[in-house]
Amino acid sequence: MLGAEITGYSLAPPSNPCLFDLVKVAEDINDIRGDVRDLASLKKALNESLAEIVIHMAAQPLVRDSYEFPVETYSTNVIGTVNMLEAARLQDSVHAVLNITSDKCYQNSEVSKGYCEDDPMGGFDPYSSSKGCAELVTNAYRNSFYTNEKVVASARAGNVIGGGDWSKDRLIPDIIKAATEGHSVRLRNPLAIRPWQHVLDPLCGYLKLIERLYIDGQPFAEGWNFGPYEEDARPVEWIAEKIAALWGDLKWEKDNSATPHEAHYLNLDSSKARTRLDWAPRLVLSKALEWTVDWYKEYLSGKDMRSVTENQINIYTKL
Repeated sequence: MLGAEITGYSLAPPSNPCLFDLVKVAEDINDIRGDVRDLASLKKALNESLAEIVIHMAAQPLVRDSYEFPVETYSTNVIGTVNMLEAARLQDSVHAVLNITSDKCYQNSEVSKGYCEDDPMGGFDPYSSSKGCAELVTNAYRNSFYTNEKVVASARAGNVIGGGDWSKDRLIPDIIKAATEGHSVRLRNPLAIRPWQHVLDPLCGYLKLIERLYIDGQPFAEGWNFGPYEEDARPVEWIAEKIAALWGDLKWEKDNSATPHEAHYLNLDSSKARTRLDWAPRLVLSKALEWTVDWYKEYLSGKDMRSVTENQINIYTKL
């Protein structure tokens, strides 16, 4: 929509239905099927794209899957990051790289303050640990190779919500599925607090950061948080109840089955992005939930989801 020439390099979409197909993304980009763990294939695709900017978002993104598939999680999230940074390092056309990691990259001590960019990396579970590792890899490549014209930054967002998410074991898709099928949603950790935000807010932050990284270089080649306002860090049960009110006739219950460890409290301090990038969330959580529920209702009513999605983006840009 902004006029960029885009090459996408990814495995096939992981869900059916999926946002990628519903909004016909492939019609507007050079769509390449590939695995970030395959360095030779990645280098070839990047070379043919002649990309100036690389945004690295490929990942095994689910905490619960990381318990079941730890080797795949580490190989994708750590070695995949190494491969992306290495391929970009060797590609002359590349000027700026942004690695998207996660708010879970921090060593979470369950304190009430938001984590800032200089706090230690860590992670209890394989997913969180792999994202901490990806941050350390990014910093090592920055110090060792990205020291002149080629620059790299990393970005950490909160728990994103929005239309088009059908990933398993994620709160919003689970709630929407329960609502459409007419049964109660089972919540693993109803009291767990997360920094919820509409997906368009961090994406806006990423684009602002890429612009500054591309134009100004090294002063912006750092780690950056893009989290919601502090009051939008809410318990899981609060989210379920708000969606129930928006959707109507939805109930939830506690899932008492044994589950792997997940953090109870997590929040981000995004004051750096607000000060230096003039970025701030445009959608408070209540409005973000309204937009999310509206998107799924439009989908279930058979609307053209490319038009629905573009309309939400256009409204967002005018906020």
